[in-house]
Amino acid sequence: MKTVINLFHPNYQYSQVNRAMVDAVKDEIEVRNLAELYPDFNIDIEKEQQVMANADRIVLQFPLQWYSTPALLKHWEDQVFTYGWAYGSQGNALQDKQLLIAVTVGADNYGRDGFVKYTVDELLRPLQATSRLIGMKYMKPFVVMGASSISNAELKNVGPSYRKYLNDETIPVLGDFE
Repeated sequence: MKTVINLFHPNYQYSQVNRAMVDAVKDEIEVRNLAELYPDFNIDIEKEQQVMANADRIVLQFPLQWYSTPALLKHWEDQVFTYGWAYGSQGNALQDKQLLIAVTVGADNYGRDGFVKYTVDELLRPLQATSRLIGMKYMKPFVVMGASSISNAELKNVGPSYRKYLNDETIPVLGDFE
């Protein structure tokens, strides 16, 4: 199964957690740093569509920012998931491919009882809805909580956990409202 990771981190060089994740898998899986590829947000739509068409599993890796995706990821979606290619009566290029979300969250108090009052899964719902529209299987996300205050011991486990997640052929597909 061919997997490609599209990394959308605007400050990747400063992110010890995202770097640990990438370092753990970069020798086995293609990792594309889209902030480096498109610093001006001028997306090569055909190239991006070809990369996705050639993959079975597409991973979107990013830090949660203001309860959402980074601006480049949203722009990339708007440019790449075009009518007639990704959705619409003829848009089936991504049909039945797996969409995996790998997200890092600075705080650890997400959830109904925490400060934020929403779970990470709830905040990721727009990506789940998009995957449904474009016919992709939305897989259970990989989430690292408390990334801004992670201990060295916890950080050592992030890479191996991410590798295990990406090599797991039995990641559950999440249905609507899961």
